[in-house]
Amino acid sequence: MKDNDFKALLKSIKQADMIKKRKLKPSRVFSYSMPDVKAIREKLHVTQIELAHMIGVSENTIQNWEQGRRKPEGPAIALLRVTERNPHAVLEALHV
Repeated sequence: MKDNDFKALLKSIKQADMIKKRKLKPSRVFSYSMPDVKAIREKLHVTQIELAHMIGVSENTIQNWEQGRRKPEGPAIALLRVTERNPHAVLEALHV
């Protein structure tokens, strides 16, 4: 690795540490809106149990998402977004 590249990498690591410690503001922040699970479920005309089976989570998880006690994470967000935009494709792909 070239010396200049190493110095740039080291600088970015130090900046990341300062951002983590809240001593420096990040240059940009990405935020994503949470899918409206209840609206998605109603659009599909399915129950909480049916939606839970469709996406591989428990009924309690669906209830918690709908009531705002918890938020979907990772792949669940992606699947819910796809479901929101194209519910028929999801239903067809999942053979429901």
